[in-house]
Amino acid sequence: MAIHKTFGSFEEMLNGSDVPILVDFYATWCGPCQMMAPILEEVNQAMGSRIKIVKIDTDKYPTIASQYRIAALPTLVLFKQGQPIERIEGVVRSPDLIQRLSSLIS
Repeated sequence: MAIHKTFGSFEEMLNGSDVPILVDFYATWCGPCQMMAPILEEVNQAMGSRIKIVKIDTDKYPTIASQYRIAALPTLVLFKQGQPIERIEGVVRSPDLIQRLSSLIS
């Protein structure tokens, strides 16, 4: 699932994508964040090329976390055409997350 790419900036990555991007704001020490990893893998398999999933470690990128007012972990933010359109906090079961995302990106 994870594809490591380098971008000049977070905004460049968001604006350069031709599909919506689901950003998982997490921390390595966060138990619920670890629970989201297999869920996001299922979402990625179910949605295929209709969405990209990107993980942002809030400890490594506190400026980005602050910019999007991330207060709880995990927080998922769905970006469409570079703009945040949905925010989901906490652990969400994969069927519920797939249904919610599908309704937003279709």
